[in-house]
Amino acid sequence: MTRTAAPGLKSSASLPPKALKAKARDAANDDDAGDKPPLIDQALVVFTPSGKRGRFPVGTPLLKAAQSLGVDIDSVCGGRGLCGRCQVVVGTGEFAKHGITSRTNHVSDWNKIEERYKSKRGMQDDRRLSCQAVLVKDVVIDVPEASQVHKQVVRKRAEVRDIELDPAIRLHYVVVQEPDMHNPSGDLERLLAALEDQWGLTALEADLRILQNLQQSLRAGNWRITVAVHRGQVITAIWPGFHDRSYGLAVDIGSTTVAAHLCDLASGEVIASSGLMNPQIRFGEDLMSRVSYVMMNPGGDREMTDAVRRAINELADAVCEESGIDREEILNATFVGNPVMHHLLIGIDPTELGGAPFALAANSGITLWASQLDLRFHPNARVYVLPCIAGHVGADTAGVILSETPHLTEKMTLVVDVGTNAEIILGNRDRLLACSSPTGPAFEGAQISCGQRAAPGAIERVRIDPETLEPRFKVIGSELWSDEEGFVEETRKTGITGICGSGIIEVLAEMFLAGILAQDGTIDGTAASRSPRIQPDGRTFSYLVHDGTPEIRIVQNDVRAIQLGKAALYAGIRLLMDRLGVEQIEQIMLAGAFGSHIDTKYAMVLGMIPDCPLENVYSAGNAAGTGARIALLNQNARDDIEEVIRQVEKIETAVEPNFQAHFVEAMGLPHSSASFPNLSKAVTLPAASNPSAANDSAAGKGRRRRRPA
Repeated sequence: MTRTAAPGLKSSASLPPKALKAKARDAANDDDAGDKPPLIDQALVVFTPSGKRGRFPVGTPLLKAAQSLGVDIDSVCGGRGLCGRCQVVVGTGEFAKHGITSRTNHVSDWNKIEERYKSKRGMQDDRRLSCQAVLVKDVVIDVPEASQVHKQVVRKRAEVRDIELDPAIRLHYVVVQEPDMHNPSGDLERLLAALEDQWGLTALEADLRILQNLQQSLRAGNWRITVAVHRGQVITAIWPGFHDRSYGLAVDIGSTTVAAHLCDLASGEVIASSGLMNPQIRFGEDLMSRVSYVMMNPGGDREMTDAVRRAINELADAVCEESGIDREEILNATFVGNPVMHHLLIGIDPTELGGAPFALAANSGITLWASQLDLRFHPNARVYVLPCIAGHVGADTAGVILSETPHLTEKMTLVVDVGTNAEIILGNRDRLLACSSPTGPAFEGAQISCGQRAAPGAIERVRIDPETLEPRFKVIGSELWSDEEGFVEETRKTGITGICGSGIIEVLAEMFLAGILAQDGTIDGTAASRSPRIQPDGRTFSYLVHDGTPEIRIVQNDVRAIQLGKAALYAGIRLLMDRLGVEQIEQIMLAGAFGSHIDTKYAMVLGMIPDCPLENVYSAGNAAGTGARIALLNQNARDDIEEVIRQVEKIETAVEPNFQAHFVEAMGLPHSSASFPNLSKAVTLPAASNPSAANDSAAGKGRRRRRPA
């Protein structure tokens, strides 16, 4: 289809029906002689890309025709030429498929309202406002994606579906009948009547706060008012006159960090993001220590609830300041988090989650007023908290499922959100299982002698020469490797401060591939003959990564901490595989902040995940946060995820008799007995060995530690 620019601005207002019929006759005379004689009382309009079509009286606004046919076209102002969301393109040329010759003059000329909109807000030359352009003759009308209500918000990863934009909050501009001595109905009743007449909204509810501000808003807007409606059911906000800005906040409450994304509800665009450390950390590093704090300190749950709500308000202030909006323009918010974070957010004592049977207060999605959670958004903002699955599998896992959609694929899919507790999902469209496994905080740098959180100065990438056993590494804040020129100068400001989670995984995997670590996880003391970096450390040995200040080395207890965590993760995965009766996983997705930074190959070398073709192992990023954003931008996704969660089978690892056996087998690198044929195609796995006896004799012969020059 070819398009031509719209005709020049002609300052002609919408024509009356008789004039439009005359214009239709003129248009017919202007068309090719081969055209069929038009119906001057009715005109055929075909909307693309939907292909919906129908005949309407000449003089019918294109928007009205589109709405009557169910064409997906957006509007806030109700056809008054204020919002500009209903822009369309008039097709030009011969459309044999539709049997139409379409011309730009088959709709009315530009009018003053369109001129005003274009001069003030701008509009492409080939666009028309469908609420102002009216039918004159048969025509093809293209509805651009930007003008569609359910437009797609494109995801970055091709294997995951895009988001269909359909937010829970909709804005509606209405003209309300003024009060009349002869018709003594209330302002609220006349507003509801206007919404039904002009937008087809029925059975709406409004609370006291809306009623308290209604009369002032109506009079300030000269009986013109914009109304925000939540899910077609509840009026949540009103503004005098025309208002077309609405925003939402998607929040992921992790046990370590809280992240928020401010989204434009009209476009789906993320316009600002921010994050901060979860202030609850001062009550305990891990979830169970926070539950213990509540048990031992009356009112401790209230302290943690207040702390996380203050953090969310701080994040809201930060993203609003960055984007230049008022926080009262946040009309909707969605939240994900593990069960403890979920309960503390909504003000529920998490004590019951601290022991068997790990009972949730509620596992369905919850819709609340923001004010109920002391959140400083719009006074009538609504919030939605995604559903939990089980006592240790929370709303963050629901967010992961919503983001990665394992329930929609035919492939046997494993999704792992790695954290202090690993949430594990396995299955496909036929069946979906979920569990959590207590991996501990080692993957995040805790319990590691030189471990730290991901911050400038932390080692995040490591490579070890298999011949010389010399390491080289990268630190956060620099793109250079440690053996490259300029590295020392570039890292002088941050220093080299420790190793973060991704660095821990890589250095241990590289130590194993280089023969420094045996299959049982023992640091091989006999390797000291090959490099002075293998040094005695009591009855065991260590590997020196950085000979400086501070000195950074991997000790035996560091290896054991990672082994325990990865064995718990693998054992949980193996339980789900047993329950499903599968031996092979077709694709693996690593979610969470940690999962998005680790190299998937090294995760498999350590045996954190089962064998799988490496090209089918993905990093899913912050999938829980993405799930919160999907629920924010698509109201039907909220209903969908609640239905999916009801079908998920929950496995409690604590009561599974085979967990311990799987755990012991998984302590080996990459595993004590499982084969890794796909991994073996990418790396050369060392032969099994047991250096314990050799270590005992080598421990007394170790080299002295090197000191910094």
